[in-house]
Amino acid sequence: MKTKRIIFTVLSLTLALLACQAPALLTRNDQPDNQVVPVNTVPTLSVEDVVTSNPIAQQEVLVALYQTVSPGTVAIITDVGQGSGFVFDNKGHVVTNYHVIEGAQSVEVRFTSGYRVYGTVIGTDLDSDLAVIEVDAPAEELHSLPLGDSSVLNVGQTVVAIGNPFGLESTMTVGIISALGRTLDSEHASPGGNFFSAGDVIQTDAAINPGNSGGPLFNLKGEVIGINRAIRTTNFTDTGEPVNSGIGFAVSINIVKRVVPVLIEEGEYDYPYLGVSSISTLSLDAINELGLKQYTGAYVTTVVPGGPADKAGIKAGTETTSFPTLLAGGDLIIAIDGQTVRTFDEMLAYLITNKSPGDTVVLTILRGDEKLDISVELDKRP
Repeated sequence: MKTKRIIFTVLSLTLALLACQAPALLTRNDQPDNQVVPVNTVPTLSVEDVVTSNPIAQQEVLVALYQTVSPGTVAIITDVGQGSGFVFDNKGHVVTNYHVIEGAQSVEVRFTSGYRVYGTVIGTDLDSDLAVIEVDAPAEELHSLPLGDSSVLNVGQTVVAIGNPFGLESTMTVGIISALGRTLDSEHASPGGNFFSAGDVIQTDAAINPGNSGGPLFNLKGEVIGINRAIRTTNFTDTGEPVNSGIGFAVSINIVKRVVPVLIEEGEYDYPYLGVSSISTLSLDAINELGLKQYTGAYVTTVVPGGPADKAGIKAGTETTSFPTLLAGGDLIIAIDGQTVRTFDEMLAYLITNKSPGDTVVLTILRGDEKLDISVELDKRP
């Protein structure tokens, strides 16, 4: 499968009619079977409960949601392509993906009312593929959208994407959260030539296509819980554009809430840096070959010389195995600051949503039969 970060389209004559570049689940207080419930007690239902139990109510909720939040969504047109975005605050700050405005000499922001204005890019973040555009627009156009909390999301929760797929402005699609805590390659190249990882990514099956990049992903309460960024697909149009296959990815809103205010103030954001590489998923054969004592954890395959982990004494594998690219003898990280680490993705999500350069974390590792706690002072990504 091939991941396409582009939910972004270059303008062309063949696409003249197109423009281009996807609720927190509240549980009921159910009563035990043997508990008597007073007849005057009415159970409190969440929006999600209503939607799943009544198709007519679902339609009404979605219609109301669109009418409420669509004025806060925008189309972004540049001299190299087009995308989506949303109003972050009433001061004229609009958030989108970095790759939507990458290389652009001019940026036009179109509001759902029809109002149009040129904007200025005032901050970019290549690590999570975010950008902030500042516009001078009337107050009545700046419908800032409420931000949710991506730490309370659940797989299976209904989500809504509003954006600009193929130039069809203010298009709404509906799906669910398919998975949480995914990683993608960032736009930030490491000194070694590879790309740093972007973490805490939401996977969704809501239809996301070229043009949705930078647009908001909502819960059913109308809160933004992510920014649509990419799709994974093997299907393409005649002009080479990727086509939705039901696997889309969005930057979590908790990343946005940490990064965007700093971009507005300083223009850039520094991510915490540990200086290790890991394989997120190991086969049973590989686990046995490495002699690991448990199936979960982040196995350290590389430690960057002179990096924070190296200075703290974290070790990568050095012993050859029957796997050509896999060396035995490395540390297995099983917890960070007391929180269980099942995969490298989980550890990365914790770091980028909770820590900053200069902070110290405690890694719990398995080194052979020995269990150790090692303190590491984080640096910033080089």
